[in-house]
Order: sequence, then C-alpha cells, then structure tokens
Amino acid sequence: MTWTVREGRADDDADLASIAAVVNEVMPEDPTSVEELRWQDANFPGTRFVAETDGRIVGMATTGRIYMYAPEFDRYWVGMSVLAPYRRQGIGSALYAAVSEHARKAGKSGLQTSISEQHVDGMTFLRNRGFAEFDRYRMVKLDLDGLEQPHPEPPPGIALTTLAARPDLVPGIHALAEVALPDIPHGDQPIIAGSLEEFRTRDVERPGIPAEAFMIALDPATDTVVGYASLMFVPGRTDMAWHDMTAVLPAYRGRGIAKALKRATIAWAIDQGLTALETGNDVENAPMRAVNLGLGYKPIPDEIGFRGPLAGNATR
Repeated sequence: MTWTVREGRADDDADLASIAAVVNEVMPEDPTSVEELRWQDANFPGTRFVAETDGRIVGMATTGRIYMYAPEFDRYWVGMSVLAPYRRQGIGSALYAAVSEHARKAGKSGLQTSISEQHVDGMTFLRNRGFAEFDRYRMVKLDLDGLEQPHPEPPPGIALTTLAARPDLVPGIHALAEVALPDIPHGDQPIIAGSLEEFRTRDVERPGIPAEAFMIALDPATDTVVGYASLMFVPGRTDMAWHDMTAVLPAYRGRGIAKALKRATIAWAIDQGLTALETGNDVENAPMRAVNLGLGYKPIPDEIGFRGPLAGNATR
C-alpha cells in the first residue's frame, strides 16, 4: 500500500467532510462535524494533516496552540485518528512526524493530547513514542429516559437565571471564570479563561451552546454572578449534550450552588427531549465528582491526558 501525508485544506469541503468521517469512525465518543471544524478554523485555528491512499483520506492529525493554556505554554495539542484497517503501516508515525515538525518550527518542545482508555491501540501508539499519562478524568453519563425532572432549588440568598434572559451578564461570567477556572484540578497546568472576547467566543456564543441551557447563579443583593453551568450539544446530534463547564466563586462554594445549577441544566435537557448528558472531572476534583454521583451519573471509560516528545527529539 502506498500513501501520502499532506496538509489538510481548511477551505475544501471534501477535506473537511473526510476528516470528520475519520474522527467519527475512530472516536464516536468524541465526534466532530464539518460545521464544528469550520468554527474551529475561524476562531481557534490549528493545522491539520491528512494521510491519503488511492484518493481516500484514511488518517488525520491536528496540532496547534492549547487555548485553555497561556500562549507561552511549551507544548502543542495533537489529535490523531487512523482508520483501523490502515494501522500498523506507518501512517500514524508519518502523521506524528508532520505535527512534530510543525510544533518544532513554532518553538514548542513537546505535544499533549487526551484519549479515552477504551482506545487500546491509541494508548499503545503513544506510549511506544515516549508519551506518559499526566492527568485522568473520571467520565460519567446520565441517562435521561424516564428520569424525573429535578427541581433546581437554589440555596437561600441565591437566584437562578439563564443567559437567554440575561445576556448582559457575560462580563460577570467571564470575571467569575478568571477566578474559578485556575482552581480546577488539571494536571500541573492551570486553565485560563482568556480575554473576554476569547471567552465569549469559546465558552458562551459557541455554536451548540444554547443560551436557554446556560444557567447562572446570582447574588441578588449585588447582582453578582457567583456561579454558572452550561451545556454543549455533541456535534452532529440534538439528543445528547456535554456539560461544558460548572464553576462557582470560591466564597460561595459549599452551599449547594453547583448542584442547583446542574439540576437546572438536567431539567432543561429533559424538557427538550435529550436522551443523555455526559461530563467528566479530574480525579482530584472530589467535590464535583461527588455532585455528579449524587445526581445519578454513572461511570463510563476514563479520559486520559498524555504528554510526550516531538518525533525525533530522542535522537537530537
């Protein structure tokens, strides 16, 4: 079999459709869509490489800045998928070399990725190239079929609203995220909210994040945003969503605000006819994992974060 690796074309609908098809076949638990790829290119661009044989794209890799980290972080993101019949023929290694050279030219020293523990081939590929686990998320799922709609019941002195009702609260949500996100356990690198415009684009107005399901907790005495929780539809689906984020100001934690916000998102999802919600938290994030357990979420395969070298670094 002969194959070639080239840079993917962001303006080519056929390329985007083929890339999405490869990702969705290899990782159905974390799918994408042409619309999602276009959104990424327009707002948080990276570089994609594709492997072709007989005119068909059978593998892909993407790399670029990890936007939840500061720009100077010394690693690039890598996501890679190769269709099962085409593995163990050097395609993955060629894609790895392509993204490594791209990262090297940008001055980066390594790569970072995440993968579901159900993908044994993928984890073996990474470990064979010097990648090691640095973080682990306990993933959980809540089946909504037949589930009784919960009542949010915010704690005394707290009011709940939605982004649809109060779009003026985005700066307050961002201010909360700037404080709360770095507190979230995530390996050894704090998560950042980014600028207000970056945050608005990535975490508020992103396609698939319904404003009606973006729940906000307020301190009515000051109209201060003290917590928020949002959902994001799984790309290409309208019956299933991920919990995008749940965050509460430190001074307001331990009062049941996070649970009330999550109940509000669950109630919305049931009312809209969704069948399931999924989420995950770092193994060190005991408070949120306890909230999910109390709400009835059940374990699904973990998501594991890996970090490793650029191809060829071991011999340089």
